[in-house]
Amino acid sequence: MVQISNRIKLWLILVISICVLSIVFLVEFGLGLEPCILCKYQRIPYFAAILFTGMALHIKTANQVGTLDVICVIFILSVVLAFYHYGIEQHWWEVASGCGDFDRIPMNFEDFKSQLLAKLPKRCDEIDWTIFGLSMSGYNFLVSIGLVVFSLPYNLFHKKI
Repeated sequence: MVQISNRIKLWLILVISICVLSIVFLVEFGLGLEPCILCKYQRIPYFAAILFTGMALHIKTANQVGTLDVICVIFILSVVLAFYHYGIEQHWWEVASGCGDFDRIPMNFEDFKSQLLAKLPKRCDEIDWTIFGLSMSGYNFLVSIGLVVFSLPYNLFHKKI
């Protein structure tokens, strides 16, 4: 089996993260699909991966194995968040209290009027788009699992005896 160098792994993670965020922003701004708050939170691991891979590739003395370990943990958290969001979409559990709700009580008539006229945030259990039966959070779940496996150390699976 061919072992991929850590530098190539970092480059591929960087490119995949940029592609995922490009697709997300294209869907949001190009196609006009509004993201919920959990959709926005699911972007954070990709921004973090871009930051860490960019730093590790730019700094010659950077510990690339340590960076891959950090990226692995970041995408484990991404898997958990994507699975949670997908479960909300499938109504496996109740939606988080902040998705699509207003928590603020109006203190005067103007606040009350502005809340009535304001557009409600998108609910986290509303699915605007699917392909092959999966929403974007489902695809994020699969991509995040792939990035976790890809960023795992090679020696974890192939120990020499």
